[in-house]
Amino acid sequence: MRWAEPSLLVLASLADGAKHGYAITIDVAEQVGVTLGPGTLYAALTRLEDRGLIEALPPEGRRRPYRLTAAGAAELSAQATRMQRLATLSLGRLRPGPAPT
Repeated sequence: MRWAEPSLLVLASLADGAKHGYAITIDVAEQVGVTLGPGTLYAALTRLEDRGLIEALPPEGRRRPYRLTAAGAAELSAQATRMQRLATLSLGRLRPGPAPT
């Protein structure tokens, strides 16, 4: 499965507790410096909910919070592990050394 970055950012934001859309946007912006536009955010929320990786909670006024499901936590863990392996490989290969000839 290929993952778009907004979906991973939403899963990571929800990993520490339920949040509504605006709170997810603020969390992502503060933690990783990425601003998710409303269209991008709500498209990701819809895809993730359709896949059973997050679930909507009862509305709180006009806000609808979402939370990570067990399947979402497992998928986030798998994707984060894969990304960590890629980062380790990439950084290891980019270490300063003799210039290629």
